[in-house]
Amino acid sequence: MHTQNAAMVLPPREGFAPGGTGAIGLLLERLAGAMPGWHNTVIGMEPSGFGHVDYRQAKLSWLPAQQWRRYAGGVLAEMRRLKPAIIEVHNRPDVALFLAQRLPSTPVCLVLNNDPQGMRAARTPAERTALFATLALVANSTDWLRRRLLEGVSQGSAVVFPNCLDLRTVPSSPSERDKVILFAGRVVADKGVDAFVEAAGIALPRLPGWRAEIIGGDRFRADSPETDFTRALRPRAAAAGVAMLGYRPHDQVLAAMSRAAVVVVPSRWPEPFGLTALEALAAGATLLCSQTGGLPEVCGDAAVPVSAEDPSGMAEAMVRVGSDASLRANYEAAGRARAALFDVSIAGATLSALRADVLSTWPRRTSRPI
Repeated sequence: MHTQNAAMVLPPREGFAPGGTGAIGLLLERLAGAMPGWHNTVIGMEPSGFGHVDYRQAKLSWLPAQQWRRYAGGVLAEMRRLKPAIIEVHNRPDVALFLAQRLPSTPVCLVLNNDPQGMRAARTPAERTALFATLALVANSTDWLRRRLLEGVSQGSAVVFPNCLDLRTVPSSPSERDKVILFAGRVVADKGVDAFVEAAGIALPRLPGWRAEIIGGDRFRADSPETDFTRALRPRAAAAGVAMLGYRPHDQVLAAMSRAAVVVVPSRWPEPFGLTALEALAAGATLLCSQTGGLPEVCGDAAVPVSAEDPSGMAEAMVRVGSDASLRANYEAAGRARAALFDVSIAGATLSALRADVLSTWPRRTSRPI
């Protein structure tokens, strides 16, 4: 089989090491080895700790400029050495445009993992229209993100390319799951963790033998700082009987989800995808989940809807699933079936097909991007 080379470009601040990366880094780590016929090279600014992935650390350009431009200059230097058949830039429209304007013979694709309307070079309809005029492919992880990208754009379309999991890495669950209601994620107001604490404080007195736990910190790293928010949350969590366990590496988070009976994702902000929710489904936990952003697309009917603006209703949902083992078993089966749709093998095949489509018609893409 003929092998082609592709470059997958991380955002400049995204780490790429076990215990030190976010959702985008995990996505690229999974995809890099799941695409027969492609040799994938990941490019980033931070050192790599994934030894099984071909990784190049971009050296910042020496030119005096904003850091993103210095990073883009370093990525450009790597592209000229690698000469990939296709370049995929994650979450940075500005970097994608920078590369496309300087490498006109190579298709540059933008893959969106967050709301583009908060990104440099994509905030206005005019800026987003310019993306379609320059880039080969604009792909994003949910239809909610696609709609945000196309809002106010009269010409252009985008492909929905979902996030994924390698289901082989999800730990097996014990025959009897722990009576734990778990929150796992960043401990910030946007994630609704304060509503989780309030709801658990209402629910736990009605659930003898159950406990509630929070895994996470303000950042995805072991030295995550104490913030005003986490400092204020601690006494509230203690009063509610909720244990704050702090940051844990990703493999430990997956293990905790595989043991916990219930996982809650109570996000306030519109999650562009919601990888934590997908991981909970794959782990077989009964998922209580907000309906913001792309979360409904990820969960389908396999999760119990809750809202961070209604902690009492969230508490009722905790009590309902905590009191009914057969209901939890039904959600476990539905969750695992739903998660199977997002396995990395499926995502790798989808991305390979998208790349082939771009390359087969690339000479025409400059006037008719998809």
